[in-house]
Formats: sequence, structure tokens, C-alpha cells
Amino acid sequence: MEKLAIEGGAPVRPEKLYYGRQWVTEEDAEEVKKTLLSDYITCGPKVDEAERMLCEYTGAKYAVVVSNCTAALHLAAAAAGIGQGDELITTPLTFMASANCALYCGGRPVFADINPDTYNIDPDSIEAHITPNTKAVVAVDFTGQVVEADRIKEICKKHNLVFIEDAAHSIGSSYDGKKVGSIADMTCFSFHPVKTVTCGEGGAILTDNKEYYEKLLLLRSHGMEHDESKMLEGPHEGIWYYEQQILGFNYRMTDIQASLLCSQLKKIDSFVARRKEIVAKYDEAFKDIPEIIVQKNTPKSDTSRHLYIIQLDLEKLNCTRRQFFDAMSAENIQCQVHYVPVYWFPYYKSLGYKEGLCPNAEKVYKGIMSIPLYPRLTDKDVDDVIHAVKKIVENYRK
Repeated sequence: MEKLAIEGGAPVRPEKLYYGRQWVTEEDAEEVKKTLLSDYITCGPKVDEAERMLCEYTGAKYAVVVSNCTAALHLAAAAAGIGQGDELITTPLTFMASANCALYCGGRPVFADINPDTYNIDPDSIEAHITPNTKAVVAVDFTGQVVEADRIKEICKKHNLVFIEDAAHSIGSSYDGKKVGSIADMTCFSFHPVKTVTCGEGGAILTDNKEYYEKLLLLRSHGMEHDESKMLEGPHEGIWYYEQQILGFNYRMTDIQASLLCSQLKKIDSFVARRKEIVAKYDEAFKDIPEIIVQKNTPKSDTSRHLYIIQLDLEKLNCTRRQFFDAMSAENIQCQVHYVPVYWFPYYKSLGYKEGLCPNAEKVYKGIMSIPLYPRLTDKDVDDVIHAVKKIVENYRK
């Protein structure tokens, strides 16, 4: 048995690997440089191009790029009509923005539990939490695996709810042959550096609904309308005139960001393919280790994983999750945990939420850990991660 690095042994590798990392090339940088030297560096032709490319890739009719995915979720909730007293059902096993978007609009998030095998929101739990105040569902494609979209669509249609897909993790995934972005009433993407494609910070809302699209455009930019044909009051004074028609926000993406996004989108298929290769290696390596529980696949989801999560069966190990995590770090494999249940945070407790609302999510959270997954990982890097996991399991096995 190899001695753990945390106990004085040699680490499996000399330099640190992190759980996620962007892949920006000289080619990407050249595209950004062209934009920096052009006439437009804020919301201009590259924003339009990025929106066209997102529609072409996903099959959605309309795309609205914004400053980040939190902004996308906020605008989607606002376009869905969430207001004072309305409820929005989501999962607790997510980044807080999935729930906060309801609060931004004066509504209240309601937490449905997860499927303990797939870690995605459980459609039965969604239905059990519907009340006369429910207006929308934000279903999160956790780790990139698509939610049970057909069942959720049926539930939303039955109860007249808006289906918002939080696809921050899942650009490049498909469900039953349809690309994410063309499935829900509105779909929200993230282009943060650790996601499949990046533009530093950025997000998008995709929809087939023209009414949502036009409202999203207004909401993105202060509620301003420049088109005379859409003015609410009489002819305008001149080409400088505009109207503020609703209370909107400044959630625009710059052309600088959009130029990077366009360049990244040209490489998305290769990024997705490499992620799938790495996931297949991990699945094969961990399938016969009883101390490691691997996230199960939803049959209809062709998944491009943003995260690879191992769940520790702590009843079979002589360590805590923290000890395992620290041991991985000592081996120079830096992991992360996704996510603390949202309603455990002090702010949510101040709103009256209590622990115990979603037992499956809380149990899963206590054992999960995200290991490195991104296209720049070499086969040797992946082997090092597998080596570290197996080495630590062997040392802590009961």
C-alpha cells in the first residue's frame, strides 16, 4: 500500500490539478484583439453573431446573451411573470442563483428533492410541491446531465407553469435527440471559465417564444425601446429618441466577450467529445470500487458533463469527506464540492427555511466531491486523478 502524501508519502504528481479550467488559445485571443481594434467593443455585431450561433447550435428560435447566467435566470423569472407572492420550484443541490432569481422578482423559491441516483430534481417531488401560488419551475441540469424534461414539461403543461431550464452546466448535452436550448420554455446558459465554452463571464437565455424574447430584450437593457414601430406613445421627435417601457436592467454582454464566445463555440464539439472521453475513463476506473458511488445516467440524456462527481460511501471508509478531500489535495489533485444545499445558508434560514426539507439532497451532499474534468486534461492527468482516488480509498478502506 502506498503511503499517503498527507502522511509524508510521495504525491501522485508534482504539480496541482484543479477541478476546472478554461481553454483559451492564441486563436481566441486574436478574435478578441480584432474586436478591441474595431468600431464596436460593447453591445454590437459580435453580440448578434453569438446569438445567431447559439440558435444554430441548439435549434432554438431566439437567443439573448447577457452578462452572466445569474442575470439570465433573473430575466427568465421576470419574463415568466414571477412577482410578489408567486412561488418558483427548484432544487437545493445547485448554485444559489437558481433560487435567488425568484427572490429578485419578489417571489419565493420552493425546494423539491432530488433523485438520489441521478442527483437531478425529482419530477414527483416537483408535483408534490405545487400550490395555487406556483408559477414556474427552474430545473437544473446538474453536472450537465439533462433533467427528466419530458415529465417536467408534462407537469408544467398540466399546471400551467413556465418551464425554465437552468442549463448552466449542460450546453452540448441533448435529451431524447433534442439539443439543450430547444427543450424548455426558456433555457439559461453560463459561459463562466470552468464551463464547456467561456467568454470570461457571460450567459444567455434561449427560447422559441417570441413574446418572451421581446420582453427579455427590453429587460436586458433598461426597458428601453428604440424602434418607432414599437413605441407606446406617438411619433418620436428624432432618431435620438427612445422610451423606457418597463423597469429593466443593464445586463448586456460586450462585443469583447461575445467575440471570445463566438470563437469558443466553433470548438464546442471537440470540447464535448474530450469531456465524454474523460468521463468514460472515470466511469470504467470507479465502477468496481464499492467505496465510490458514481452518478447514474438518465437514459434519454446524451450528456456533456461539466462536473464529474464521486460520492463517498462513508460507511465503508475510515475517514470523513474532509479528510478524503484534504488527502486528494496533498496528492496535488484539488477537488471541489458542488453544492451546499441552498437553504442551509444563513440568509435562507433568516427567511424561515430549515434543514431537513429535502432529505435526499442533504444525504447526497454529505458525501460528494467534484474531481478534475476539463478538455485540457491529458490522459496522464486523468490517470493521476484515478491513481489518487484509488490510493486514498485503499488507505482509508475499512
